[in-house]
Amino acid sequence: MTAAHFPRRRLIAGWDEHPLAAGCRPIGGPAINQGRPSGWAPVDDARALDALLQAHGEGATVFDTADIYGLGHSQRLLGRMLAQVPRDSVRITCTIGAFKGTGPNAYSALTLNGQVEQSLENLGVKSIDVLTLNHTDFGPRDRYLEDALETLQALREMESVKGIGLRGPSHLRAGCTAGGDRHRQSAARFAYLFQRIGPDVIAAPFNALTPPPAPESADGDGDEDIFSFARRHRVATMIYKPLAQGLLTGAYTAQTVFGPEDVRSALPAPVLEAVHRGLRPLRERFGPSPSELARVALHYCLRVCPDSLVVTGFSSPQQVAANFGGLSSALSEEDFDVARTAYAAVRAELEALGRTPSHQAAVT
Repeated sequence: MTAAHFPRRRLIAGWDEHPLAAGCRPIGGPAINQGRPSGWAPVDDARALDALLQAHGEGATVFDTADIYGLGHSQRLLGRMLAQVPRDSVRITCTIGAFKGTGPNAYSALTLNGQVEQSLENLGVKSIDVLTLNHTDFGPRDRYLEDALETLQALREMESVKGIGLRGPSHLRAGCTAGGDRHRQSAARFAYLFQRIGPDVIAAPFNALTPPPAPESADGDGDEDIFSFARRHRVATMIYKPLAQGLLTGAYTAQTVFGPEDVRSALPAPVLEAVHRGLRPLRERFGPSPSELARVALHYCLRVCPDSLVVTGFSSPQQVAANFGGLSSALSEEDFDVARTAYAAVRAELEALGRTPSHQAAVT
């Protein structure tokens, strides 16, 4: 199997994109936002730039970044890469809203405009292909929602932004039929904002530690997940955190120590230990290297969510080569069954630890 055997994916310009998108969070390096860690481990800039160019050379067409990644550093590094490749060979997806500065709300008109203008400057481009809203807090009683809608429309008319992305629920069901009142309210909130904003793309966290999408019934009834919701509305989807912030590579144990500005420092030791132990069947079958376990985890996402772009991060050219090269090595049906069984066992252990989907925000 080659990468070409995985169907090309849709973003906003047809089904033309490589199924793996290049996630630029790790290259942003350490960062603190509003008193909380939001970054990654330190990364050498020259190595990060080489990794970006490697991803482009491997065929990546979508590069995903955010202003919060390194508080602009990821964007500036991506801008250096963009200066060296044809602009029309790359789609840029950029998330804003988490790093709002001094404005009253991330989506007030001036604040939203400022975030976009700064991102364009950091990236060194005139337009962003997909601008994704990081959250759905538009202030008390959605005070800034109308501001945001007008601003987004103006940005599209000026062609500073070509498409809009909206973060979708991770563990919630779009059909609102499961999970109790809180889940139904959250799903109803998402459906309302989806109707008001009219996004071109839904971005949602998903990986092998996330409950898999519900099977679609023949009559269309039942519990609709976010991916079938998007398919029904003819909206593209992007998956982020497919490796569960690196947990699914098997590289972390309960003794792993992350820096204070690393978002992974929020991962509890029992979760690290449970996942590391639960990956033993995969080590035995596929080998112990993080690149092999990453390959299995990425194949899982690409197969379970066949319409979605899968955003995978990296911090070195070697990681890029392993992630993209791994698409050429197929998983047999037996391989996939082994992986699916092992992942289901890990999910069950996390639930036994009280790490239900609603508590797995740091992972999924």
